[in-house]
Amino acid sequence: MTETLVSSPAPAVFDAEKFRQTTRAQWESAAPAWDRWGPLLARWLGPATEAMLDMAAVGEGSRVLDVAAGAGEQTLTAARRVGARGHVLATDISPAILRYAKAAADAAGLSHVETLELDGERHDRLPAGSFDAAVSRVGLIYFPDQQRALAGIRHALKPGGRFAAVVYATADRNAFFSVPVGIIRRRAQLPPPLPGQPGPFSLGGEGVLARALEQAGFRDVEVRRIDSPVHLPTAAECVRFERESFGALHQMMASLSEAERDDTWREIEQALLRFESPAAGFVGPCEMLVGAGTR
Repeated sequence: MTETLVSSPAPAVFDAEKFRQTTRAQWESAAPAWDRWGPLLARWLGPATEAMLDMAAVGEGSRVLDVAAGAGEQTLTAARRVGARGHVLATDISPAILRYAKAAADAAGLSHVETLELDGERHDRLPAGSFDAAVSRVGLIYFPDQQRALAGIRHALKPGGRFAAVVYATADRNAFFSVPVGIIRRRAQLPPPLPGQPGPFSLGGEGVLARALEQAGFRDVEVRRIDSPVHLPTAAECVRFERESFGALHQMMASLSEAERDDTWREIEQALLRFESPAAGFVGPCEMLVGAGTR
């Protein structure tokens, strides 16, 4: 994520607009890789995705809003659930990644999928009450103003419509990601995240996701924990996945030289070897939370 260091005693300053611009640029760059790693995403996040769609009450004929849809693997899962009588609108800040989502939908014959370039905090621009359900898989955590994002999503839902989001639990339960984050933070000399700052674990604390949904006006809020280990042949393959696909990690390394970045990735691979074994290959610890509420 983008953070700015200033001299003591002034606190670190988070520039939300710069973060949005950098996020868009990173996803424009990572779009081909995110699409290429789609089969892994489907295996890794499949259980959390199914829970998200269940908790959002996505069913036959539903009109669904998919926020921060990325390359659309979960968009297609939703589209198959709603069938030809339903509709899925996939939105994302990156037009490049949406082109992959649309191409995948067209290739699958899912003509009821539509895409729209839209910042995750601007769903108030959509017609009010136009969706039965809304979902967001690992997107809400990266919005600088999560309450504004939730307000826009709530605006787009019909009364009684459901919203569900997948987010990471706490860092200690997501070592496959938190280990690289910790190494990069140390090497780039980044300060700890500010309260309320976007990031992978910003909604993972006990009760944080539920409170965020309730604060935004959602009712009947529930949160489920989903064990979501990352299975790959080797730690090196996990590093390749993260290096190609995880824009947040690249944002954090923005101040490092190319040589420093390469050295950082080598340290990350060494640290992740603890999760590799001859019998099981690489099994990266990961726990997701799925939170949902009613408009």
